Amino acid sequence: MPHLPVLESSPEPQQPSQAPAPQEICSSPQEATLPPVRQGWLPEFMAAFLSVFVAELGDKTQLATLLMSAESQSPWVVFAGAATALITTSLLGVLVGRWLSRRLSPQALQTATGASLLLVAILLLWDVVHL
Repeated sequence: MPHLPVLESSPEPQQPSQAPAPQEICSSPQEATLPPVRQGWLPEFMAAFLSVFVAELGDKTQLATLLMSAESQSPWVVFAGAATALITTSLLGVLVGRWLSRRLSPQALQTATGASLLLVAILLLWDVVHL
């Protein structure tokens, strides 16, 4: 019978490989700069809902809808028309935003948006001062 060596101590447990987690692996340099994806649709839905809801409170669109509803014999028709218009403008915003996000970096998009809003503010101020 062959002689088998006797181990004095038990072997150390093998350490699992230190491979990066799947979310850390990037197939291109562009992916490394993308913001983390939020889990689920509810946070994005609530952010969009609240930002549009708060922005539209007391806005000229809401005031125009209020006046049309007050003068109309069919306020539900006014509601349907106003809701359809808001949905359509929101859809256009989403489609244009998606198109731009494929062509511009988030930083460039944010800079262009800020510059556009600053220009609108300057033009409005100019209009008020020169009445």
